[in-house]
Amino acid sequence: MIEVNKTPIPDVFIIQPKKFGDNRGFFSETYNAKDFSAHCINDIFVQDNQSYSAKAGTLRGLHYQLTPHAQTKLVRVTRGRVFDVAVDIRRGSPTFLKWTSVELSPEKWNEFYIPAGFAHGFLTLEDNCEFVYKVTDYYAPECDRSIRFDDPDIAISWPIDLTHVELSEKDKNAPFLKDAELFDFAEMTK
Repeated sequence: MIEVNKTPIPDVFIIQPKKFGDNRGFFSETYNAKDFSAHCINDIFVQDNQSYSAKAGTLRGLHYQLTPHAQTKLVRVTRGRVFDVAVDIRRGSPTFLKWTSVELSPEKWNEFYIPAGFAHGFLTLEDNCEFVYKVTDYYAPECDRSIRFDDPDIAISWPIDLTHVELSEKDKNAPFLKDAELFDFAEMTK
């Protein structure tokens, strides 16, 4: 049992699983294929991933995989708070280069559905964040790509000053959009 909420980008959703609790704790189905299918989300997830960030201000992204190993992601946070972003990088899409975001946390008990063709990144808003996500294809290093988190052509409004964010070498050296390999909307919608 889920609630699916639209974002300004029609293909990206905020998912709200139901949570049943009592004095012992709670139970929740964070993913159920039948519930998702009832909302026309019919992806087959093949891998679960988890990342941990010790410090607030850790930024990961903007990441994606090219076809034939493009990934749809279903992301959530099990500890801490993150500012999560999806950027449409499908040339020819009506929302090309538009981005949308959501704050994910265990208190909000929400999830972010990001389809293939989108770059994804997140910024930790507090220490000790655990980020869990499902993907529809396996990691393929030959298809792994990234775009600068601070690319001016995308102009994400990150909620903190980015002067002192924690970045991996990969993210520090990511290309700007003008030099990145992107998706073709027409090819993805055939």
